[in-house]
Amino acid sequence: MHWQFCNKAQARSNKSGSRQAFTLVELLVVIAIIGLLVALLLPAVNAAREAARRTQCQNSLKNIALAIHNYNSAKNELPAGGVTNGVCCSAQSGASWPIFILPYIEEQSLYDRYDFTQFNESPANQFVREQHVELYNCPSDEETNILDRPASGPGSGLMYARSSYRGNSGLCTVQSQAFWDSSSQQNKEYDFQRGPLPGIGTMPNRSWSVEKPTRLKEISDGTSKTMLVAEKSHLAVSDEARRRRTFWAYTYTSYNRSLTFLQTRSIIDDYDRCLQIPGDFGGDPCKRSWGSLHPSGFNAAMCDGSVNYISDSIDIFVFGNASTIAGGEISNITGN
Repeated sequence: MHWQFCNKAQARSNKSGSRQAFTLVELLVVIAIIGLLVALLLPAVNAAREAARRTQCQNSLKNIALAIHNYNSAKNELPAGGVTNGVCCSAQSGASWPIFILPYIEEQSLYDRYDFTQFNESPANQFVREQHVELYNCPSDEETNILDRPASGPGSGLMYARSSYRGNSGLCTVQSQAFWDSSSQQNKEYDFQRGPLPGIGTMPNRSWSVEKPTRLKEISDGTSKTMLVAEKSHLAVSDEARRRRTFWAYTYTSYNRSLTFLQTRSIIDDYDRCLQIPGDFGGDPCKRSWGSLHPSGFNAAMCDGSVNYISDSIDIFVFGNASTIAGGEISNITGN
């Protein structure tokens, strides 16, 4: 009888012990549940990270706008969008707005290394051209720490540091045919369509071009309604797309300034897809476009220092109104 009792106790003990281990099916179910929870949480985590990157990007634009205002306070004019005395597209250039404001973003030592007596493409300015300035890079942009060769212009064989923001040089329409980022392709009749940071220069054999930087008092459309600096990032899959990115220290035409075209393809984040969409001016609206790798929009600093988030689906004519300093249009691109 004692023997039977011991056997029953041992059996209960073995049976109880067997329940302490997971079966293969139970283990697979647990793994599946964990995987499902991770899959549910991952988008929320990614969204939180992107929200943080977008906020950092907005702060960078605020600081850039503040630097431009500090420059204006010291010089009584906005920094020149870009200085080029010569006919497009082989003439070498001088400095441009991201270089002029270096002392106002705590980059005085880098500013001191730039030789304003030499061309932007000169070997004397190689060091500055190749420096990565953190404030000029949006954290959502890709591979901003890599040097690359721009796709065109006299600096196309040189290395430049990438960046994420471009100055607003103005609005280009079929009527004006004015490329405000190039001082050799401007139109006095449509001067009201230029932006706050156009290219300036004296053109040989040409009756008119913008020769002086913009003053705040010239922005009659209102500083809160006129775009100053905005994001320009795009997917860089092809070699052409990669080399059409933003380069902060490259003054030539559109590499640190963009134009606004009244075409929706000019505010998307895919350069190659933009080229595939037909429209006036061929590929120029893609080269001189706006956009970011944020979801469904991009950040823009206004001339009063405020920053708006502009939807990719914005009415392109409303956006065009915000690109001119004196068009007299009604513009409201206020975002969240």
